Amino acid sequence: MTEVAPVALSSLTTLRTGGVPERMVEARTADELVSALREVWAADDPWFVLGGGSNLLVGDEPFPGTVVRVLTEGIEPLPAAREGFVRLRVQAGHDWDAFVAYTVENGLAGVEAMSGIPGTVGAAPVQNIGAYGQEIVQTLVEVELVDEATGDVSTVPAAELGLGFRTSVLKHHYGSEPERRAVILSVTVELAVIGDAPRRIHGEQLRNALALQSGDAVTLAFVRDEVRRIRARKGMVLDDADPDTWSAGSFFQNAVVSASFARTLPAECPRWPVEPDFDPVVVVPLTSFDGSVPPLSTAESDVKVSAGWLIEQSGIRKGFKLPRSRAAVSTKHALALTNRGGATAEEIAELARFIQGRVHAEFGLLLQPEPVLIGVDL
Repeated sequence: MTEVAPVALSSLTTLRTGGVPERMVEARTADELVSALREVWAADDPWFVLGGGSNLLVGDEPFPGTVVRVLTEGIEPLPAAREGFVRLRVQAGHDWDAFVAYTVENGLAGVEAMSGIPGTVGAAPVQNIGAYGQEIVQTLVEVELVDEATGDVSTVPAAELGLGFRTSVLKHHYGSEPERRAVILSVTVELAVIGDAPRRIHGEQLRNALALQSGDAVTLAFVRDEVRRIRARKGMVLDDADPDTWSAGSFFQNAVVSASFARTLPAECPRWPVEPDFDPVVVVPLTSFDGSVPPLSTAESDVKVSAGWLIEQSGIRKGFKLPRSRAAVSTKHALALTNRGGATAEEIAELARFIQGRVHAEFGLLLQPEPVLIGVDL
C-alpha cells in the first residue's frame, strides 16, 4: 500500500467529474488492498474504492475521506474445471477488456460479447455486467472478498451474491446501502475451451446484433471485433478524442416492470421478458398433506423495457442539452449522458433529473441511475 498525493477525481473517472479527495492510497497486490481497507475501516473515515472509474458520478466538492485505488493485476489458471472448460482467477484491478482479449486470444468462450466494456474485473460481479445476452453470472464461479464488518477475507460462491439484472448484494443502489458491504479482491470464472474454430452463435440477441443467421458460424475473434465496432459506433468505447465517450456508459437502467405495467406502455416500446425464478421443488409437510399438490405459480413474468426508447419518445433527442450546460445526451446513444468538456457533476445531475422528470411525466416510470453516485443527489 502506497499513500500518494491526491489528484482530482475528474482525471480518474470517465465522466470527468470529481474534486480532490482528502487522502489517496494505491494497492498493487491483494495483500496491500486488504491492508489499506482494514486501515481505513479502523479509522472509521469516509472511503470508497476506485477501479477504472467508469461507473461513477463524483460530486464537485473535495471528498472528505480516503480513496483506495485498486491497481492489482494478474490472470491465473486454476485446476478443478469441468472437462472442456478452464477456470481463471483474475485480480480485481485487472482491466476488464484486457481480460476479455486474453480469453479470446486463448480460445476461451463465455465473455467475448462483453468486449469493450470499460472498468475493472472486480467491478463486473458487483452489478452483474452484461451485453448482447451474456452476463458475468453465466461464467462466474466465485469471488474472493474482504468484509467491512469484520475485515475477514473469504471465498464466496457466485450463488451467494444475489446476482440479478445489473445487481448483486454488493451493489450500492441509489438511495440505499448494499446488502453486504465488502470489496472484491479476485474473481474466478469458468470458460469453455473452443479454440479458434468458427462456431454457431446460440443466443438470439447476439446473433441479431451481429446480423447473423441461426446457422452461421463465426470465431471468437470475429465476435469481439464486431462487438467493439458496434459499441464504438454508439460511443461506448473510451476515446479521448470523442466527447461522446466521456460518459459512464448507460446512465439509466433499462427498467424491469410488471407485465401489467408494461401493457400500459406503447406497443412499439422494445421489451424483453424476464425469466421467472420458479422453484421446481414443492415441499408439503406430511402432517398437513391431504392428497392434493398445490399448483405452481402461473403469475406473469416481469418485463424489461428499453430506457433509451422511453427517453427519446419523451422528447429527449440524441445531443440534447439544457441551456448553458456543458453536459449533454450523447449524439450517438440516448442512454449516455456525456461531459462535453468542463461540465460539473451538478450539470450532469441536472440533466439526469430533467430526463427523469420527462419520462415520468410521459410514461409514469421513474428511471433509476446505473452509476454509483458519490456526493451527488438526483
